[in-house]
Amino acid sequence: MSTATIVMFCLTLFVMGGLVLLSVVANAILADLEDKIDISVYFVPGAKEEDIMKIKNDLSSSKEIKSVTYLSQGEALRVFSLRHKNDEAITASLAEFEGENPLGASLNIKARSPNELASVAQFLANKNYDAVDKINYFENETVIERLASVVSTVRSLGIILVLILSVVAVLVSFNTVRLAIYTSREEINIMKLVGASNWFVRGPFLVTGVIHGSLSAIAVSTLFLPIVWVASPKISFFLPKIDLFGYFTSNFFEFLLIMTAIGVGLGVLSSTIAVRKYLKV
Repeated sequence: MSTATIVMFCLTLFVMGGLVLLSVVANAILADLEDKIDISVYFVPGAKEEDIMKIKNDLSSSKEIKSVTYLSQGEALRVFSLRHKNDEAITASLAEFEGENPLGASLNIKARSPNELASVAQFLANKNYDAVDKINYFENETVIERLASVVSTVRSLGIILVLILSVVAVLVSFNTVRLAIYTSREEINIMKLVGASNWFVRGPFLVTGVIHGSLSAIAVSTLFLPIVWVASPKISFFLPKIDLFGYFTSNFFEFLLIMTAIGVGLGVLSSTIAVRKYLKV
């Protein structure tokens, strides 16, 4: 029964540990997606840099703004030329300007939450700055709102999934502990009949729960090392910004501590609830 209990604890902790690492990957994906949701403010060609900097400072002072990046007129032309260097039609069109720069400077704006971009765009529209030529939010409003909705929905569904799987795993482990204590019901009844106190009877089961939880946490944390090592390159291939193995190894002891706390807590709580039924003699 002890072996069965430890195996079930390992499976429970493996599910919870997997959910923890999955949430790390999911949050990185969502953060990367959120980072791509932005708006740009384009200025008329020849707009004064001090006017642009004033608008940039106005935006940077807002709590809703995460970052504001300035792209000068010259830099805009350089980036545009590099992006379309293989397009002969565009290259020829630029050559017709005979050294003049037809592009204007711009500000790239990222909000702390994609839902704040609408208010940022409305703020700029209400200010009616003379130097502003166009705000691309209103052209991409539907796409931005849908992306923000997807991010919010995925986060909500992720939380619900984690809760459901955690509850299922806990219930399975609890039933295993209850079955193990059920096999000792006659011994518990005998101890109660000869005058043993509730804590005297409960004590060994609580200690056993702590041991089972601790051993399971160590086993699961160790098992995750080769699994994460194998999975990390495959995840990095699709998501270069995520180094799952580096994250796991740098936070291994914190992960072990969390798994131990969950395992010990689960063992103690399950033992306490399961043995209570047999203390009433």
